Parts: sequence; C-alpha cells; structure tokens
Amino acid sequence: MTELPGNQRRVHLLIHGVVQGVGFRFFVERHAKDLGLKGWVRNVANGAVEVLVEGPAEALDRLVQLCHQGPRGAMVESVRATWAAARGEFARFEIRPTAAAPLRDEPAT
Repeated sequence: MTELPGNQRRVHLLIHGVVQGVGFRFFVERHAKDLGLKGWVRNVANGAVEVLVEGPAEALDRLVQLCHQGPRGAMVESVRATWAAARGEFARFEIRPTAAAPLRDEPAT
C-alpha cells in the first residue's frame, strides 16, 4: 500500500429505491471518474446499488450528493454512507458484476 495524502477517505454507500435498470451504475462511474475517485459500483440482488470508493474527502462528499439525486428515471429512497480511512487498494473506478449481498460495513474511523 502506498502512502496516502491526509485528506483521503473511503465511503461505502448502499443506495435503495428505484435504482436498478435506470443507468445508476453508469451514472456513478461517470461522476466518480470525473471526480478522480477510485473504487467500484455494482448492483445487489436485493435491488440496491452498492458503491465502495476512495479519494479526497471533498470529491467523496460531491459523489454522495449526486447519489442522492441519481440519474433520470431513478427514485432514490435512501443512501446509507459509512465512512472510513482510505486504504489505497484501488487503481481505478469500475463497474463490478451483481452481488448476492452487499459487503458488511467496516468500522467507522
């Protein structure tokens, strides 16, 4: 793992509502890349969208705001955010295959 600047954070998002089949993953991917963030987005079998992303705190805050809005056609009911220290484990941002269940939340730091 490389040394990370002090403002690097990590956020795990679970987004519920009408968020699958409306381009939500592509919306998140586009904005995450534009913001210079690294991590991933995927659908979850229960109908949610899950995001695990790292980067500057300000950029992460912006992505969280965007996830509350979602793309046209989405109806976001809730966004649960769990914050932690960045680990520097991602090289880029990507869309991952659908998961049977979301990750368990990490302890907040």
